[in-house]
Amino acid sequence: MRKTFGQQRQPQRKRKSSRKTRFSAFRNCEHPVVSVIIPAMNEQRMIGNVIREARKVHEACEVIVVANGCTDNTAGIANVMGAKVLRYDEPLGHDAGRSVGADASSGQVLLFIDADMRIGCSDLRPFVHAVLQGIDVALNRYRGPVRRHQVHPVILAKHTLNTMLGRPDLLGSSLTAVPHAISRKALEVIGSENLSVPPLAQAIAVHSGLKVAAVHEVSVGRLNRRRRKSSGQDLLQQVVLDDHLQALNWYFSHTDARGGHTDLGRVRDRVGR
Repeated sequence: MRKTFGQQRQPQRKRKSSRKTRFSAFRNCEHPVVSVIIPAMNEQRMIGNVIREARKVHEACEVIVVANGCTDNTAGIANVMGAKVLRYDEPLGHDAGRSVGADASSGQVLLFIDADMRIGCSDLRPFVHAVLQGIDVALNRYRGPVRRHQVHPVILAKHTLNTMLGRPDLLGSSLTAVPHAISRKALEVIGSENLSVPPLAQAIAVHSGLKVAAVHEVSVGRLNRRRRKSSGQDLLQQVVLDDHLQALNWYFSHTDARGGHTDLGRVRDRVGR
């Protein structure tokens, strides 16, 4: 039967898949090799992109999002994207999400990133590969601008800690900065509770003889969002400095007053005689 003039077949419109439908294909691996741990606080605009890149680091991967006192839809987006979401109504404190996420992980490699910066999978994989090849603690390679009249206190603290640990080759590389990855063995030696104080975790790792190396450089300084200061003070800076002092105190308590370094040729018991 011929169609009446003007009754053209209308092309069928493609049904738009909802965001939920598109994201539902993402699911954590049942037996992951890599656990990607992402502490997050009110990062609904960024968390989707961060999770997408995280999933690409290994074919057997789980993503764990620690929703640390979120008041937005960060947890909801992460849940729709198939991540394991650990929700806490009240903020846990700086870096505490790392400890919580590590406790919930089951991978042999634990990769730590932040929810406020999108780092491509090509810059994340080197940390995973380093651990799979035998490194216990794979750090972000960093020197920091040290050839200045006045060096930033945090940079100075990182160099000082590594020097005291007998690892000046690490320069400014630190567990304070992401991305970094650790082995399951390192987690057991360091203790998940100590991951919330990154310099302390680093001191324990080095002192315990774990294989610690700076494996790849990711310039997170340009990705990291500037935080507003409270009454002109950088509160986060003070937290990081206090963490380094805690790490040094732990190291001295497990070595000696000079951190295992020699006193060169000094004969102190004769001074003043």
